Amino acid sequence: MAQTDSLESRRILITGGAGGLAIPAVIEFLTLGADVAVLDRDLVKIAALQEAARGLPGTLTIKEVDLSNATELRDVVTQLIREVGDFDTLVNNAAIYPSKPFEEYSLEEYQLIQRVNVESAVICTQLLLPGMKAQEFGRIINITSITFSGGWENLSPYVASKGTLLGLARTWAREFGQHGITVNCVAPGAFPTDAEKIHPDLAAYTNRIISSQAIKRRGTPADIVNALLFFILEESGFITGQSLNVDGGWVMD
Repeated sequence: MAQTDSLESRRILITGGAGGLAIPAVIEFLTLGADVAVLDRDLVKIAALQEAARGLPGTLTIKEVDLSNATELRDVVTQLIREVGDFDTLVNNAAIYPSKPFEEYSLEEYQLIQRVNVESAVICTQLLLPGMKAQEFGRIINITSITFSGGWENLSPYVASKGTLLGLARTWAREFGQHGITVNCVAPGAFPTDAEKIHPDLAAYTNRIISSQAIKRRGTPADIVNALLFFILEESGFITGQSLNVDGGWVMD
């Protein structure tokens, strides 16, 4: 893990925080003493997160919310801020990941992907921004994807959403920097999560991944956690508008 002893007094909000790669990050932040709020709607995964977080030093708050419903999301986050106070860190992690040929997507499916993957990030950022400005400190991290670098078929709406998050991170970094707020992206490569179930031949998929990477192993949750901690810490305050690929050297751009 990154070299830090404590995240005490830090308040962190993570969207989609009960997902496969997010749970280890939530557990690490809680272990380091942070107060962590999670937005998710998968009750099974929420229960697993609650069990894993039991007894840790930090405080965990979970809000069940449909991230595709803008009104519901605004209401939940507004109430959350009233309950726990202003947040200094936001991880825009939530995403849905359908896969099929471009011509088979309906416009409604495309719009749903953008609502979950992009608009939820916009809403959360707008709501948390006043508190960050008041503190003159903030960390915003958009979880993007190496798929934006090209070469992946059947993922057009997903890749478009991740490209939008990258563009937003750069414009937000420019606009928010004067308030002591940094905005960066973490772009995971291929990690063993439920999202991989969209691939019909997982063994062949795994072999293709490892052969494409410079580092010949699958990524682990700790690889993502370390990247998030790097951007979250106060010591990274001179780094903003950047995108960090965590992919074992699959994409080098």
